[in-house]
Parts: sequence; structure tokens; C-alpha cells
Amino acid sequence: MINRDTEKLAVSTIRVLSMEGVQKANSGHPGLPMGSAPAAFELWANHMNHNPSDPEWMNRDRFVLSAGHGSMLLYSLLHLFGYGLTSEDLQQFRQWGSRTPGHPEYGHTRGVETTTGPLGQGYANAVGMAMAEAHLAAKYNTEDQKIIDHYTYVLCGDGCMMEGVASEAASLAGTLKLGKLIVLYDDNEISIEGDTDVSFREDVKMRHEAYGFHVQDIADGNDTDAVGRAIEAAKAVADKPSLIAIHTKIAYGSPLEGCEAAHGSPLGAENIAKTKEFYCWPENLGAFAVPQEVTDYMAAKKQELAAKAAEWDKLFAAWKNTNPGLAEDLRRSCSNEVPDLEKDPGYWNFSGRDATRSTSGKVLNYLAGTLPNLFGGSADLAPSTKTELKGKGWFSADNRAGQNIHFGVREHAMGAITNGITVHGGLRGFCSTFFVFTDYMKGAMRLSALMDIPVMYVMTHDSIGVGEDGPTHEPVEHLAALRATPNMYVFRPADGRETAAGYLAGLRQKHPVCMVLSRQNLPTYDKSGPEAMKGGYVLSDKADYKAIILASGSEVEIAAAAQEQLAAAGIPVRVVSMPCMELFDEQTDAYKESVLPKTCRARVSVEAGTSMPWYKYVGTDGAIIGIDRFGASAPAEILYREFGFTAENVAEKVKQVIG
Repeated sequence: MINRDTEKLAVSTIRVLSMEGVQKANSGHPGLPMGSAPAAFELWANHMNHNPSDPEWMNRDRFVLSAGHGSMLLYSLLHLFGYGLTSEDLQQFRQWGSRTPGHPEYGHTRGVETTTGPLGQGYANAVGMAMAEAHLAAKYNTEDQKIIDHYTYVLCGDGCMMEGVASEAASLAGTLKLGKLIVLYDDNEISIEGDTDVSFREDVKMRHEAYGFHVQDIADGNDTDAVGRAIEAAKAVADKPSLIAIHTKIAYGSPLEGCEAAHGSPLGAENIAKTKEFYCWPENLGAFAVPQEVTDYMAAKKQELAAKAAEWDKLFAAWKNTNPGLAEDLRRSCSNEVPDLEKDPGYWNFSGRDATRSTSGKVLNYLAGTLPNLFGGSADLAPSTKTELKGKGWFSADNRAGQNIHFGVREHAMGAITNGITVHGGLRGFCSTFFVFTDYMKGAMRLSALMDIPVMYVMTHDSIGVGEDGPTHEPVEHLAALRATPNMYVFRPADGRETAAGYLAGLRQKHPVCMVLSRQNLPTYDKSGPEAMKGGYVLSDKADYKAIILASGSEVEIAAAAQEQLAAAGIPVRVVSMPCMELFDEQTDAYKESVLPKTCRARVSVEAGTSMPWYKYVGTDGAIIGIDRFGASAPAEILYREFGFTAENVAEKVKQVIG
């Protein structure tokens, strides 16, 4: 039962805890939590299905704080609702090793659904979560038993609404009619530089209406009754995502109310004292204390929420008994089981010449026949990136069961949405575009790596082999950039069997994996295959070799041709294919020594990208054939010749390093 007086005190508690946490850390953002506390508490207490006793409960509503700088709001909610964050945790806000870092981090703090902070990312993550819910519901719900039935809520600020990634994601959400996505817009009209009028005068509500959203406006963000009615009205609209614009005052109740100074700095002890007086805060309470009345009320709320979850548990048990096949399918999906394909000849069945983007398409479709939970698509490039799952349908407002996604030309949102799909659980998210457009996706890809989640990035047209499209479409620095990203596994295969190895290795990772694939046709090698899952291996050897040529992707063919030329000249060399440096570096010292023995310092690397990543393998005595400038517009074979990617040039470099 709702007790508005106690809930008002609980809202004040969130505000006080938030400003105290920032003050103790002498760092942080008190303004948003103080303004948004009423709406957030109303949602969590009276409308959102969640279970603090089981934060991973499958059918929980998801809550995303896209405005991640307001993290003390989320930490205060998690503390009050009993997710395990203690008063001591709040007092360690932004400190080394604490469970309350400056911005919410997925996998670090119980109850945090996704890592947020870069503005707009959380909005796009929420769109992905809503898509995942809709797809899983279509796949597993029966007419009588709806086991997947939850909402995704996202709290955004003005900064999120300014970011292009949020606009991209909102546009897709409207197109897909994601009725279970509800956006709470904290409209306080303040940014770091002052009033938003200096840079942001658009009508956000009209923009979202144009996207196809159901839009409501709350004049007073402290009116929790109005917020509650708006949430229920949004839930009643099944064919449109919803935006609820809530007008708030940053740092409400403090002497700095409505001022940009309250955005990202502590209020100060004197202002906190005055603010507590404004809230009629009990004088006998020390810092980080919660009134007993609120503690008791929240304990009862926690029991209420657990009881609702227990009712779902009964429904789920009945569903499993009625639908054992679906239940097994869902179990496999949620556990992300990987089929044992190493000894499956059909999986490795490649021959002749083919582009690795094409072999990638074949592998994806093979996997779609064994994995129940592949869900993804491309940024309007499926015919070029070969990422359509044949016969699996297209996800849309009319077909939630489709496994292919039309992301449209929205690379940044595509990456962030796929992050949301992945952290939602139950699905293996993948997305695809041309490799050069990872420039547009870098923010989302970095968060995949930061969260350490197994998003599969399928990136084609990987080098100057793009040819006539010219330097705007030729990714020369991108391999180095992604290899420099912690937790990101970059796999650039040389043929179809290495492509199959890359996918299988990627499926076994908890990390994000980027498949980097060629447009041009490449040969199939006799010794390629599962060995490539080690990241680097001896592809071709000559007795008593004098040097080692290392290469990845399309340049392996050049290395192999150079090996034959050198053999004809009486110079035996070893060719090492290095599709994934990250995997190779994880192998045992003994294995790495067997591939790149320290006794052979005459080494040449060949890759149509910047030279930077290769120094750790070739050392100071070796040579690197790379491209440390932008490309050009010409047929691919001419570019390869002009930039020195020829067997003749490789052979000459080998002779030079041998001396």
C-alpha cells in the first residue's frame, strides 16, 4: 500500500544521500539526483517489477540511467531497496576499489544493468533491451503463458538528448514500435555551460512525436502522482515507445537550485545544511543515515517485490512443464552454450577462392542452424557484408520473431543497441558494417570492451583492397586502434577455415570479438583450420628456415607467394598466419616459442594497415611492410603494387633482414 508521506521522506532520503556522497568524495554530480529523485523513486517503488533479492531475475523490468553522471541517484536507490549496497559503500563513492564508481559499471555493482556515462549510450542500450524483450517474447511466450513480459525504462537528461546516438536509436525505436520502451526525460534545462538555450532550443517532445513516440509532459517533477499516472498511461500504449518529459529543478531545494554550478561539483557543507533544513530533514540523523520509517517501508516494499517475482516463478515452472522443448531452447540461449564444432567437417568445408566476407556469411548461417539465440544485422549493408541469416526472418513491428535486424544507416546506435541486446541476456548479439565505419561506432565498441561482453562485430571491406572507393573507405589505422582496446579481440582471417576458427573462438570468449573480413577473393590453405583458434600458427614451413614471414588476412597470400620465390632462390622461410594477436598472446610460452622461436630474429611482417602493432613480433632486427599513410583511389591490384604489398617486395625485405 502506498504511503505518500513516507514516500516523500524516502525521496528526501535519496536527495540527502546523493549530496552527501558527492560531498564526501569531493567529486561528482549532485544536481540530477536531487531533481530526478521523485520520478525515479515513484518508478522503482510503484511501477517497476524487480527483485532486489534476485537482481538477475529473468523477467525483471530493466532500468537504465543513461545520464550516468547522476550515479548517486542509482546507488541511493539500490541502497534503499536492498540490493546490497551499504552505507559504507555510499561513503566510498568514487574511491579506489569501491562498489560505487563515478559512473555505473555493468558487472561491478549489483543492480546496474549496463555501463553508462558517455551520454546517449544508455538510451541506445535501452532500445536494444526492448528489442531483446520483444524478440524473446515472440519466441517463447505461448497464448496462455507469457513468461517474457517486462518493460525497459531509461532516465535521460538534456545531454543525452543532444547526442546523435540517442537520436539514431530513438528513430529506430519509433520505426519498430517498441511499446515497452519508456523514456523518462529529466528536463531541467541546465548543462555544464549554463542554460540549455545557449545550444539546445529544439522541442524534444515534438521530435519524439515525429519519431513515432507517445509523448507526455509533467510540469512539476515533484508531483509523484502525476509521474505515476504518466507511467501507467505509457504502459497502456502497446504500439509506440513512450517519452515522459518531466520538468525538474537541478539541485532542488538547495541554495544552488537551477544553477549550472550544481551540475558537477559538491554543494558544500553550508549549502547541504540549508538544503536539509528545506527538506525538514530530522536533525538527529548523522551523515548517510536513513530514517527508520523509510527503512521499515522499504523492507516491506522488498517483500512485495519478491512476492511478485515468486508468482512469476510459478508461471515459469508451469510453462517449462508444458513446453519442454522451448524450455531447453531457452536454457541453452541463456547459458550461451557453444556447440562442439571442431570435429564437424561440415563446419570447416571450404575450398577454392572466396572473400572472407562471403565465407563469414556461410559460417554465420551454419551457426544459425545450431545456435538458438543469434540476433543481429547490419547498418543497411547486409547484401555487402553477407550477414543475413537465411530463412530466419526480419525483426520488425510486424514480426518480432525475426532474427535479422535492419539497423538502417545508424552505425553508432547499432553498436550501442547491440550492447543492450547482449546485456539483456538470452541472445547473442551481432552487428555489421564496413570496417572503416568503426570510426562511427568507437564509443559503443569501447563500452563493449569495458563491460567485457561477447558482442560479435562483423566488419568487412577491411583494407586498401576496397580500391576505387579511395581513402575515405580504406581503413588503414583501424586494426591498430582496435588492437589497442583492452578486452577487444580482433580476428582477421586469411581464408574460410580461419574465418570458421574466428567465429568459434569468438563464441567461446566472454569478450567482444571483431571479425575483420576481405572484399577480395582469397585462396584456401591446406593447413588452415582449428589451429587458427590459437591466434597465430605455422601455416607453411621449410626445413632449416632462415627467416619468418608473419601476415594476417589477405596478405597471407602475398607471404606464401614470397615464400615460394625465396625457396626457388635457395632461401627457406617459415610463414606464420597471425589472425588474432590477442589470442596468440594468451598461449603458453612454449607454444609461442614453437611458432616464433627467439633464435630466429630475421622476421618480416606483412599487413595492409599501420605498422604499429607488429613491432612486438618483429623486434628491432626485423622489418614491417605496412601502410602508414592514407590510401588512394585506384583498382586494388594497383594499390597493392604501389604500396609495396607484393611477393617481390616481401622477398627483398627478407633478404635484407637475413643480411
